[in-house]
Amino acid sequence: MSGFDHVWLEANLATMEGEGLGVIEDGALAVKEGRIAWVGPRAALPAQDAPVTRCGGAWILPGLIDCHTHLVFGGNRAAEFEQRLAGATYEQIARAGGGIFSSVRATRAASEEELLAAATPRLQGLMAEGVTTVEIKSGYGLDLDSELKMLRVARRLGAEHPVEVVTSLLAAHAVPPDFPGGAEAYTDLVAGEILPLAARAGLADAVDAFCERIAFSPAQTERVFAAARAAGLPVKLHADQLSDLGGAALAARHGALSADHLEYASPAGLRAMAEAGTVAVLLPGATYFLREAKHPDIAAMRAAGVRMALSTDMNPGSSPARSLLLMLNLGCTLFRLTVEEALRGVTCHAAAALGLADRGVLRAGLRADFALYGIGRPAELCYWLGGHPCLGRVVGGR
Repeated sequence: MSGFDHVWLEANLATMEGEGLGVIEDGALAVKEGRIAWVGPRAALPAQDAPVTRCGGAWILPGLIDCHTHLVFGGNRAAEFEQRLAGATYEQIARAGGGIFSSVRATRAASEEELLAAATPRLQGLMAEGVTTVEIKSGYGLDLDSELKMLRVARRLGAEHPVEVVTSLLAAHAVPPDFPGGAEAYTDLVAGEILPLAARAGLADAVDAFCERIAFSPAQTERVFAAARAAGLPVKLHADQLSDLGGAALAARHGALSADHLEYASPAGLRAMAEAGTVAVLLPGATYFLREAKHPDIAAMRAAGVRMALSTDMNPGSSPARSLLLMLNLGCTLFRLTVEEALRGVTCHAAAALGLADRGVLRAGLRADFALYGIGRPAELCYWLGGHPCLGRVVGGR
């Protein structure tokens, strides 16, 4: 007998192993001690006496991974959305005290308990869709205490819910308008104080930055990345969203896990990413919500061989997206991804964007994170707009 802890039978599997979706029809999956112990055709399953779940033809996929979110924040900007619909420009809203700094004020004013209470339903909505791993960034504090507060809330979300939370310090998100010394002095604060303290406290799994004309220059971003390297933390980058500042190539030079957005990334920058193994994280929610005409160059990414992930970019300003399944549809309809590219983008490639080699694929030896869906074929996850196809999740074998 096998000694498995639990076995799932009568399932169709999209393993993401190898090329394509790695489909196994009429398959079986077994778990032991929190890891996948066996996966393959049901007819080949070794004799076993473990508890069994019969899936009735449901599909099993690796647990979905939302690899770029700003899920913890205070307040929301629905009022600004109304103003924009009425004709107000982003600049007019910002001059009236809106924009990102309205979120900063709300986040600074909120207690940890208030931030936790606001973030919990956002996280639970993702979990209900089959998400088993979520990345959460800071970046709406922009001072030492508030940035660490956001990261503590993210850690608590992971501790209090059956989901894996990965954190990124994004203190280099924007320059506080009232900060003495401007961008240079604030970069010094991030690199010299906020980042080392977050690392020593074990609150950050990675460091992110926003390299753009309205945020941090390439030189300032490099200083933040140098501090991350000194602290032993990997890096990620909001790159080439509004202009081509060479963010894709900068991320590649530093061996970044991912470069995200990339609307204006050059073919040369994308080739550098492919050579470095840096994942491109596509964020169609922001493209849709901001009505952006400029899209990432998917053809150049394919030609370069860049791995493409998909994520919600859940945030109060540019992508108030609370559904990763919706991003599958937007990735296909807006960016013309194939079903295969979209589904790999929220599983194996999303795992790579977080530096997680133990998930994203249904393979013996990997972490037992997977989700069951009541669908007839995997394409339905990309096809439907809305709905609740997830029948259940297994996280770490539980």
